[in-house]
Amino acid sequence: MNIALLGYGRMGKTIEKIATERGHSIALIVDKDDKDYDISVADVAIDFSIPFAAVNNITNCFNAGVPIVSGTTGWLDHYDQIISLCQEKKGGFIYASNYSLGVNLFFELNKKLAKMMHPIEGYDIKMEEIHHTQKLDAPSGTAITLAEGVIENSNKDRWLLDQGNETTIPIVAKRIENIPGTHTVTYTSAVDDIEIKHTAHNRQGFALGAVVAAEWLSGKTGVYGMKDVLGL
Repeated sequence: MNIALLGYGRMGKTIEKIATERGHSIALIVDKDDKDYDISVADVAIDFSIPFAAVNNITNCFNAGVPIVSGTTGWLDHYDQIISLCQEKKGGFIYASNYSLGVNLFFELNKKLAKMMHPIEGYDIKMEEIHHTQKLDAPSGTAITLAEGVIENSNKDRWLLDQGNETTIPIVAKRIENIPGTHTVTYTSAVDDIEIKHTAHNRQGFALGAVVAAEWLSGKTGVYGMKDVLGL
């Protein structure tokens, strides 16, 4: 399979390494300053660029009939527009806030636990996420996805950064050197705590999941998520 890498930062380089180890060819590398490129040389594209470039990259893929996996955050104000364009152009598209296979299993476990906890009285929920100091946005997209999973299955109606009340979920965001990503969901009562936690050891898991998603998406049309990729 010929893969186009749209964005060539640390994640792009890790994806390149894993893709080639899995027998794929890198047909095209587009860095942040590259504007004119022929995306049609690829069977599928993986985008880990920057918000400003992501919408343009995704649009170019749809126009060229190239399925695209997007892991770029910060562009979701344009999400509905992109989905409409995907459907109009009969494109193939996957977006996920986190491509780690383990994290996506964690998302489903989080929803299941929230549903089980919903009728049980006496428990308060809180979330914590820890990332490296280069990550400027807070809370993380993964933490927001976890909070949304709880909201869908409980009486909580929104999340708040560093604070909460009876109807909201507090998310504490910490930035510590050399932490790839740790997410914890805790239910606390007067008698005990119930806690689920995902700890990333490196970037390999995120990159592997993106490559697995690209393998799955190649040749398909439609809008999908990691639940589809993993059959969850």
